[in-house]
Amino acid sequence: MSALQPLNLVSAAPRLRWPAFGRSALPWIVPLCVLALWWVASHRHWMSPQILPTPELVWSSLLELAAGELWSNLWISLQRLLRGLLAGIAAGALLGAWLGASRRAERMVLPTLSALAQIPTLAWIPLFMVCFGIGEALKMAVLIKAVVMPVLMHTLVGVRDAQPRLREAATVLRLPFGLRLRRLILPAALPSFMAGVRLALSAGWASLLAVELLASSEGLGYLMVWARQLFMLDIVFVCIVLIGLLGVALDRGIGWLDRRLVFWPHTSLGQLQLQRPNTFGERALAWVLPVLLLALWQLASAEHWVDPNLLAPPAKVVASALAGFADGSLIQAMRMSLQRTLGGLLIGGSLGLLGGLMLGLSPRAERLFGPSFSALRQIAIFAWVPLITAWCGLGEGAKWAFVAMAAFFPLLVATQRAVAQAPAQLTEASQVLHLGLLQRLRWLTLPAAAPGIFAGLRLALIYAWLGTIGAEYFMPSDGGIGSLMIGAEQLMQTDRILTGMVLIGLAGAVLNYLGQTLERRATRWRHA
Repeated sequence: MSALQPLNLVSAAPRLRWPAFGRSALPWIVPLCVLALWWVASHRHWMSPQILPTPELVWSSLLELAAGELWSNLWISLQRLLRGLLAGIAAGALLGAWLGASRRAERMVLPTLSALAQIPTLAWIPLFMVCFGIGEALKMAVLIKAVVMPVLMHTLVGVRDAQPRLREAATVLRLPFGLRLRRLILPAALPSFMAGVRLALSAGWASLLAVELLASSEGLGYLMVWARQLFMLDIVFVCIVLIGLLGVALDRGIGWLDRRLVFWPHTSLGQLQLQRPNTFGERALAWVLPVLLLALWQLASAEHWVDPNLLAPPAKVVASALAGFADGSLIQAMRMSLQRTLGGLLIGGSLGLLGGLMLGLSPRAERLFGPSFSALRQIAIFAWVPLITAWCGLGEGAKWAFVAMAAFFPLLVATQRAVAQAPAQLTEASQVLHLGLLQRLRWLTLPAAAPGIFAGLRLALIYAWLGTIGAEYFMPSDGGIGSLMIGAEQLMQTDRILTGMVLIGLAGAVLNYLGQTLERRATRWRHA
């Protein structure tokens, strides 16, 4: 036996080392293949050099830009992001703590904030451009709007739901407010607050790139637009790679900070939902702030506290909406936008579903393609606009491609996680029953993963709607609610801008409700 043991060890050694090497090499296969295809396509001139620059040109452009121009624009963008994050996080944390500590304030203020939150940050940009111009004030306004709501809602939940039993014990022990705040409320609310900061960082970074693409003379977004206009796509490629690396660095940084600050066990986060009022007084309290804001708006317009070109009176907004519905312009614009949303969702969602099933069912496919998809997810969606417009133009094809890309990743990630987290007993059952792949998908995998898949579908629907608005901003056309708002901004028609904002918010709320309804009906058998 002793003579055979060394022989077994020697013969087994290659089999132990090769799988480990193969697993570590798998994630690099896709990037290397893409790089090789890029090199061949660019050198064989399958596409114009202005459309597809060579890897060598991109590398030389990176070295040339790194000498100064790239870092100056990057520093400007990071400064804007830092200032917006500090202001937005501070405002969101203070408001969230106030609303979480006072049930009366929550009932009075939160419904109005929730209604305003239904209007995405993108829809506010034309109004902010009219009010603040295209200078630094515009960037700060957009960033603060994008950052405040995630931090506010998560802080509210963290403070409101901070360990009820410990709060009762603190009340019984009559602990001073300062000690209760420092030892109980802040530690209990910190996990939820950090989750809000993570979401705010992602939303703020994407919103900053969007506004720099639309209206800026400095920053990474401006550099990409300038390069796109001159068909210098080598610079666009450099900026896309840099934005992806920054996305990874920012996400890892906030994750590290989260682990350093939240190092104690804590329960899962509460639900971000508004508690329904039970009495007439509570229901009436929710209407106090909207009525006051409407009265202040009317008074400011009547007394000319604000230039009418900057803030149209409420009556003019209503008249503009009625006129738009009467002549059919608003109906036609909404129809075109919804068609783009559903068309892009069909393409991107189908690809995301198939990709998620592939990654969730096959560990080898996940190791092969998963890291590449994760890297692409770190690139803010609006960073792809200059590249898509250069390759696809400004027509319907480019808009559909952008919307499809916006809808692809939410459904991909949700499907992959839902399938991968399916109970292991299902795999054993499929093996015992000798089920084929299609039978396994139909009878076991898809029913088990249905809640996660439909949750991803709902999120993909929301992202497709936001992608539609963005596509209509960056790719002007004769139709669509986004194009209508950009045209109104150029003519200083705030009544049409406000009408478009309301319609975008209502459409987003309806799409979200439809997604929730579809999710409940498709998975109702799980709760029977």
